[in-house]
Amino acid sequence: MTTRGGRCLCGDVTYEYNGPENWRAYCHCESCRRNTASPVTAFFGVPRAACRFTGKAPSVYKSSPGVRRLFCGRCGSPMAYESDRFPDEIHLYAASLDRPEDYVPQGHVHCAEQLPWFDVRDDLPRYPGGSSGD
Repeated sequence: MTTRGGRCLCGDVTYEYNGPENWRAYCHCESCRRNTASPVTAFFGVPRAACRFTGKAPSVYKSSPGVRRLFCGRCGSPMAYESDRFPDEIHLYAASLDRPEDYVPQGHVHCAEQLPWFDVRDDLPRYPGGSSGD
């Protein structure tokens, strides 16, 4: 089984997960943009049972009802997204991977919120909401 991992900027918060990702996508929603101070976020989802934090535990910010954003309490790096809508999955930031160059996105989600001045020109599927069409 393949084990991959990642860390925050200062290295306090580290994680690892086993097995394949459930999905990989760019997210264009406003809350992800504000959380990362970037025009788009590259995320991937893994089964919660396959992932564990191996360094310091991340701090948690409840950004909206049922949504938690995990980050390093020392350097502030965003680390993960958790939602009551996806109780068996955790969403991690691709740029936090030890080998982000191996990340290959599968599509774009929340394109209805995409900034008009930022466009990733690729042929990946684009969804106005989540990839399930919501």
